[in-house]
Amino acid sequence: MKVKVCIVGCGAIGSIFGAHLARLEDVELHAYDVSKEQTRAIREGGLRISGAADFTAQLHATSDPREIPSCDFGIVATKSTHTRAAIEQTAHIFGAGSAVCSVQNGVGNEEILAQHVPCVIRGTTFPAGHVIERGHVGFDINGDTWIGPFEPTHTPYARVEQLAELLNRAGLRVIPLRDARGAQWTKLIFNASTNPVGALTLLHHGAATRFAPTGALFNALIAEGEAVAKALGIELHGDPRALVQKGANAPGKHKASMLQDILARRQTEVDFMNGAIADLGEKTGVPTPLNRALWQLVKGLEHSWSDPS
Repeated sequence: MKVKVCIVGCGAIGSIFGAHLARLEDVELHAYDVSKEQTRAIREGGLRISGAADFTAQLHATSDPREIPSCDFGIVATKSTHTRAAIEQTAHIFGAGSAVCSVQNGVGNEEILAQHVPCVIRGTTFPAGHVIERGHVGFDINGDTWIGPFEPTHTPYARVEQLAELLNRAGLRVIPLRDARGAQWTKLIFNASTNPVGALTLLHHGAATRFAPTGALFNALIAEGEAVAKALGIELHGDPRALVQKGANAPGKHKASMLQDILARRQTEVDFMNGAIADLGEKTGVPTPLNRALWQLVKGLEHSWSDPS
């Protein structure tokens, strides 16, 4: 019997995960996205991945969640700003034996998912990409993904291992952890330094890293995030500074996801990144003036698009 998996969100990351899983003969892969143009393109021409991997996968994609059967696993890959709406629309797909994994940016997504589904998996992913056109995603940077149980839902670790095994056989690099909070916070601190700086300066990741003033700002933001993680009792799973350098050394001129959002005048995920660090810093008594300032600046920029008065 095939394992049924539903990808929720067919943006860059969701497409990368979905296309890889669709190649497994023992997986029945479904994809959901609100964009009818995107799902139509995938149904008619397949889902193409190019860059770090190059292939086209065939899968069932729809903008009508009623067309998707009950699934064993869900992988939520929407923008954090869309998590609540996405899971409200698809929660019926995931019954008592299902587990839903977030591979989204920031913190706070798992808490939203847990309000609608019984078992949640905490996930952190480092692959990066961008949508080239409908049905075609550029796979910019390969990287590891860490997943582990979301503690409040008491998700069985065996479910985490099963999902990791599927994703690894599909060609991704996925590491199961009994406690994935450290991995999530390492990515969070990395994102909260690189994303808003790139978004506000319009510099791609490598350029912002190599330019001394913005590179120094990266390090100062990282230090604030590390202090909050320490106050929360979270041991990081690696050094965010090393991730900054790894991204800077990657080929091409990768634009951070928040910069892509700013250029397209879309709402960003800053609430789930710098906003979350600043709020948790306030709760734990850790000063985070830089994270708070960048959150305020990005929110102000977003506001300028709709109400410049």
